[in-house]
Amino acid sequence: MQSFLMVAFGGALGASARYGIGRWTVHHGFVGFPWATWLVNLSGCFLIGLALPWMIHGHHRLYLLVVVGFLGAFTTFSTYSLDTLLQFGLGKPSMALLNAVGPVVLGFGFVWLGIQAARLLGANWP
Repeated sequence: MQSFLMVAFGGALGASARYGIGRWTVHHGFVGFPWATWLVNLSGCFLIGLALPWMIHGHHRLYLLVVVGFLGAFTTFSTYSLDTLLQFGLGKPSMALLNAVGPVVLGFGFVWLGIQAARLLGANWP
């Protein structure tokens, strides 16, 4: 149960930080392009790269709080990037490429399918 609480608390902080960055970018005039998403994703990648080497061995609770909880809610892009990099490091370049390209291409398709389903269910979308 304590592990779930660590993840939940970190997740609440990560989601709040993501929301705060979104508000900050709009407040400072960064509009017309998804700057908040870029800022969150790139800073999340830096943070997972910084945190993981310190936490992977012997700091399980801190790992759950920071990597799984905070960064998991802040951005899943950091984990996606780490997973891809690890595949390269394991000598599996084809798996790394599949992981790098697959979710992006399939993600577009699934968003489109979701929009089509919402339209069929009566949503008003342009």
